[in-house]
Amino acid sequence: MAYHPFRHLGLKVVALACASLLWLTVAGEHIVERNLRVPVEFRNLPQQLDIVGDRPESVDVRVRGSSALLSRLDPGEVVAVVDLQQARPGSRLFHVRPEEVRSPYGVEVAQVVPGTLGIELELLARRVVPVIAATEGDPAAGFVVGPITAEPSMVEIEGPESRVKKLVSAMTEPIVVSGARENVRDVVAVGLIDSAVRLVKAQDVTVIVEVLPAPIERELRGVLVRARNLGTGLAAPKISPASVTLSVRGRREALAGVEPETVDAFVDLTGLGPGQYTLRVQVDPSQHFGVADITPAVVVVTLRAVK
Repeated sequence: MAYHPFRHLGLKVVALACASLLWLTVAGEHIVERNLRVPVEFRNLPQQLDIVGDRPESVDVRVRGSSALLSRLDPGEVVAVVDLQQARPGSRLFHVRPEEVRSPYGVEVAQVVPGTLGIELELLARRVVPVIAATEGDPAAGFVVGPITAEPSMVEIEGPESRVKKLVSAMTEPIVVSGARENVRDVVAVGLIDSAVRLVKAQDVTVIVEVLPAPIERELRGVLVRARNLGTGLAAPKISPASVTLSVRGRREALAGVEPETVDAFVDLTGLGPGQYTLRVQVDPSQHFGVADITPAVVVVTLRAVK
């Protein structure tokens, strides 16, 4: 088929006109410079290293391009890239060169300030720490917060070695117990107070907060004080006063059956001979209640030999 130079002449004229118009538009724009604050992106950090403390988040760059192009720049289109592939532990300096700043076509990076960034690097460490559950609010009147359990009870953390060693626990979101009269169960996220340290695996934990009836306090009057370990050859001792008042504390149901005659208050006479002594009043430990106070705390004991 013979070549016809004027075939599709109309399309060629339109294409030439568009190209000429585009050239005129671009050529007519002013080339300007603008200062931008751009984010810093760290790449190729060795797996065995981690950055300590607050890493530089941004730098200032001076860019050059057409006024129309620079006016259309979106945040994040220009990014300063720092390559950490050759990084080692310790305080290190890394250059941020204009040619290493990522920018759209047509935007030239003329300068970066600062041109060098200081970063502290440490070996990466891992350890397992317990989960501590936090609560918010108070149970209903007459109830108290009891034992708190979390499942899982331990999580693995990682980060710079010096920071990982200092962290003793992970914390949960607060579990609200306001007005509770029974156990509270919730699934919450776990976090760390040091932002330089992170969870190896982000996870939630199930927390159970036991809500128990609050202990009450009772006063037991007329609790007799008995003598223990009276030596041979001694008459029955004289104890003054002969009885004391106890303040005991425990659960309501446990204290319901506690009466003065069921509590054993005593003084220990081990190794004592005839004479007068001021001795401390003691009460045997009980699984049902605790002794908050004994009044009086001491009594006078008089010992005499058998005639």
